Amino acid sequence: MAFVRTTPSRPVQVTAVFPELAPLARPAIRLHPRPGAPSVRDSSVGGPLLWPAGEPWPHCEDVHLHVDTGFRESLTEVRRQRRLQSWWRPDGRPPADTPEDEALEERAAAWLDERLDAGPPSECPVPLLPVAQLFLRDIPLLRPPGQTDLLQVLWCPYEHEPDYKPATAVFWRSAAEVGDIHTTPPEPYEADYPGYVPEPCVLAPEAITEYPNSLDLSPELQRMLEDWNRWQTAGAGLDSSYAPCPGEFYSIHLGNAPGWKVGGWPPWGRTDPIPRHCATCGVQMVPLLTIASREWNGGEGRSWAPQEEQATALAGSRGPGRYPSQPTRVEVGSTDNMQIYVCPASPDHPHTDLIQ
Repeated sequence: MAFVRTTPSRPVQVTAVFPELAPLARPAIRLHPRPGAPSVRDSSVGGPLLWPAGEPWPHCEDVHLHVDTGFRESLTEVRRQRRLQSWWRPDGRPPADTPEDEALEERAAAWLDERLDAGPPSECPVPLLPVAQLFLRDIPLLRPPGQTDLLQVLWCPYEHEPDYKPATAVFWRSAAEVGDIHTTPPEPYEADYPGYVPEPCVLAPEAITEYPNSLDLSPELQRMLEDWNRWQTAGAGLDSSYAPCPGEFYSIHLGNAPGWKVGGWPPWGRTDPIPRHCATCGVQMVPLLTIASREWNGGEGRSWAPQEEQATALAGSRGPGRYPSQPTRVEVGSTDNMQIYVCPASPDHPHTDLIQ
């Protein structure tokens, strides 16, 4: 990997204050995706996949209702708008159009003319979009089946009932067995929302240790987190503003990390914890990949921003098209996370997913 991102040390050592949480520690790898130009041989978010030329590109076979919500756009238009938003110069003037800009504008205009003349196509299936490609050499926390060493995750950029989220597909393969590569994969006609079109990003994987979201703790441990005297006795040095609800400090700064990651603990919030069980063998499934709308949250949540980007995080977004906490431009739900789970007994069993 060409660059490094480092999570700042937590303001309090969790197990020094609450040794009861030590057995609940889990390894995780924060992926730290950042805009770039990954190749098919790189771990990436939204980048090209090492996909065999002789293997059919995956498609979504579900029925897709082409109801105009006012948000649907062609992938070309999504990319064109992002290029227009990405410029920033001190004099406030946009740069001159490049040949790439002109080509994108022509393709976007052609798509709009087609849509106005004939409407969106009704045929299925819909080609899936690359979401993530992770090599075992970069993400050793992966537990691939057999001799495979490459995880590829794709999704359909239409919302699917009953949960109104993109349908996901997970593939494991051996990178060494891929010869000729599929260089021109098909793309969907449009996306339900621009947030379902990941921006190509390179990764800076970082191994960390996580502790559970407070909702994953037993009632006894939750009450322990709310014991202000316990925090004070341990010399944690919390600001007195946390005295009425010290558990918030744990939730904001000490529990599970935000952002794209492999492993770790689930980021609950939309609902209380929902155990996921394998449809094949009934075993409780474990988190594989978190697809995040934000790398860190605003306010105090910015303490999770990497050391190398603390100044940017504290300053917030500056200038058109600047999205420091949303480098992938992915947005699921209402700035939520999509959690992909796999069966620990057999990675060959079907995965499941959940938005939180």
